Amino acid sequence: MNSVPGTPYPPMLATAGQLPVGGAWAYEFKWDGVRAIAQVSGGSVRLFARKGPEITVAYPELAGLGAALGHDAVLDGEVAVLDENGRPSFRALAERFHVRDAARAARLSRSLPVTYMIFDLLELDGVELCGEPYTRRRARLDDLGLASERWLVPPSFDDGEAMYAAAQENRLEGVVAKRRTSVYRPGLRSPDWIKVKVERTGEFVVGGYRPGARALGALLVGVPGADGLEFRGRVGGGISAASERELLSVLGPLIAPSPPFATAIPREDSRGAVWVRPEVVVELKFAERTADRRLRFPRFLRLRSDKDPGEVIDE
Repeated sequence: MNSVPGTPYPPMLATAGQLPVGGAWAYEFKWDGVRAIAQVSGGSVRLFARKGPEITVAYPELAGLGAALGHDAVLDGEVAVLDENGRPSFRALAERFHVRDAARAARLSRSLPVTYMIFDLLELDGVELCGEPYTRRRARLDDLGLASERWLVPPSFDDGEAMYAAAQENRLEGVVAKRRTSVYRPGLRSPDWIKVKVERTGEFVVGGYRPGARALGALLVGVPGADGLEFRGRVGGGISAASERELLSVLGPLIAPSPPFATAIPREDSRGAVWVRPEVVVELKFAERTADRRLRFPRFLRLRSDKDPGEVIDE
């Protein structure tokens, strides 16, 4: 299977929702990193991003995984940079995932090493396992004994509520509940996997920005709809000076003469706006949504250059 150029399997995606409970579900921590499919053949490792391109050169410290595995296999997992407390830092990882120069990648592998958090086994010694239930794939993955400083198989648990509490206590991103009988559906977003974030966050597409006291005072964001972006609000909080520079660098080349939103934006939001082509995805934190789906008290978290606007859904 190779419906996405490069990657042997486009990854299966989870659906946002409430935490399900009961014996039909298994629970894993949600790791704040970058999704990666690892193809191991003859002791060599190739890594692919969720969109398809090969990213092997960016993570030379994972080259030893092939020898450690001792099998041909295709693995699914998350590449993360862990801090001194063992928590993923997406900000630190952001320095790694666009690197395509081998010498620079080698230097960063020493100063900001990644860990590959492996959570699924899609092939083993040439046999595809996607049609096997989660519990069987997981048992075979556990039997491989993959554990080192640079890669590991995080545990799966039976008590979702306890895991969610642990995620809160340890300031992790959240929990993924997986139906024990679920097969692996490459490239599909399935209700058999449910992601539950500790903080209420979401991904949105930038359609414009407003200058303020600084060159970029607030973002105007939305979600893709049939006739253009559906407006979800204005976001000014959380944009640091470094984030402002990063956002302006990617939005500058996208400036457009007219708004990409499907409907007229309220004057209090659009006054003085600079419109851009809807090609940039950001992650926001917010308190709740209003009746018309606007975000209340949104704050900017980060630029998601690893995601396409077409992947954004109004969760």
